[in-house]
Amino acid sequence: MKLLGKYVDKGMQGNVTLMPEESEDMWHAYNLIAEGDSVRSTTIRKVQNETATGSSTSSRVRTTLTIAVESIDFDTQACVLRLKGRNIEENQYVKMGAYHTLDLELNRKFELRKPEWDTIALERIEMACDPTQSADVAAVVMQEGLAHVCLITASMTLVRSKIEVSIPRKRKGSVQQHEKGLAKFYEQVMQSILRHVNFDVVKCVLIASPGFVRDQFYDYMFQQAVKMDYKILLDNKSKFMLVHASSGFKHSLKEVLQDPAVLAKMSDTKAAGEVKALEQFYMLLQCEPAKAFYGKKHVLQAAESQAIETLLISDNLFRCQDVNLRKEYVNLVESVRDAGGEVKIFSSMHISGEQLAQLTGIAALLRFPMPELEDSDDDDDEEGAAGGADSDSD
Repeated sequence: MKLLGKYVDKGMQGNVTLMPEESEDMWHAYNLIAEGDSVRSTTIRKVQNETATGSSTSSRVRTTLTIAVESIDFDTQACVLRLKGRNIEENQYVKMGAYHTLDLELNRKFELRKPEWDTIALERIEMACDPTQSADVAAVVMQEGLAHVCLITASMTLVRSKIEVSIPRKRKGSVQQHEKGLAKFYEQVMQSILRHVNFDVVKCVLIASPGFVRDQFYDYMFQQAVKMDYKILLDNKSKFMLVHASSGFKHSLKEVLQDPAVLAKMSDTKAAGEVKALEQFYMLLQCEPAKAFYGKKHVLQAAESQAIETLLISDNLFRCQDVNLRKEYVNLVESVRDAGGEVKIFSSMHISGEQLAQLTGIAALLRFPMPELEDSDDDDDEEGAAGGADSDSD
C-alpha cells in the first residue's frame, strides 16, 4: 500500500490518501473503511443525454465521487472492495444524495475521511504501508491426488491453487497406470509452485503431507528441475522444507504452522508470532487454567486488574457496526499496552485467526493467576465465554 497523503489533527479527525498495490492491500482497506466514513475515488457512471430531437443516448463517463459509506462488500477472489453509499459532494453527473457503488481496485487511489481516527486504524495504515509485510511463506499441503498451494502473509492465508487428479490404484503385477497418474499430479503441483510462488519475497516453502508423498514429490520436482533446467527451483532449493501434515486439506496448515522446526524457520515472519502466542495460550489453558481466559467478560475483568501480559484479539471485532463496541475494544487494547502488556491482533483471514474466532475472538494470557475469574463462570454465560477452568478440572 502506498501512502500518498495523510492529515490527522490533534482531535483525531482528518483524512488519508492511499493506493492499494497488491491483493493484501485490499484486505487492509476492508479493515480500515467503516460504515459512516466518507470515501473519494474515481468511478465510471452511466449518463443519459437528451439530444435536440428528443432522442436519448447513454454514455459512460469517468468522474470523481465522494460517498458516505453505507455498506461494504469484499470479494476475496477478485480482490475488489465494493462500497455503496450516497453522494455527498456536488458533481455534474450525479445528484447529491443519489446512491452509487464505488469499486476500489488495485493501483487506483482513494481518499478516506473518518469522523474519528483511533489507534487501531492508524496502526493498520502503518502496517499496510510497510514494504516488509509481504507473503514470505508459501505452503503446499498434499496427499495422493489432492494438493493446496497457499501463500501465508502477515494477515491472511491465500489458497492460490487447488489441484485434484484421480490416480489409478496399484494393480497386481502392474503399477504403470498408478505411476503415470502420480507423475501427472506431481507435474501439476510443480507448475503451480512455479506460477504462484515469488521466490524473491518468499523465505520458506513448506511441503506437507501424510506418509512419503512429500518426499516423492520433492524428489520428482528436483529431478525435473535438473532435466528441464528450472533454474529458479535449483537456486532456491534451500528454501524448501518437508514436514508432516495429516491430510492435503487447507485445515492441515494449522498443525504444520505449530511444528517447532517450522516456527524456527519462520521466526522472522509476523504470522509465526501469532501462531506461537496461540500455542502458548492453549498450553496455559491445560497447565495453568487460572492464567488463561477467553471471552469479552473475563478479559475485561483481567484488564481492570492490569493482569494481562498478552492480549490476543481478532481484527473481526474492530469491524463491528456498533461504534461504542468498537471503542470498547480499542480502549481495551490501549489499556493493555499502557500497563506494559503485549497486544497481538489476529487476522480473521489467517488460519490462526480462524482458530481464535472459535474462542470468541478474544483471549488473554495473564501475568498472575486469577482463580476468582474461574469462580464467576457459573454466574453469567451471556458472552459465550468460559474461563480456562471449565475445560480442565470442574
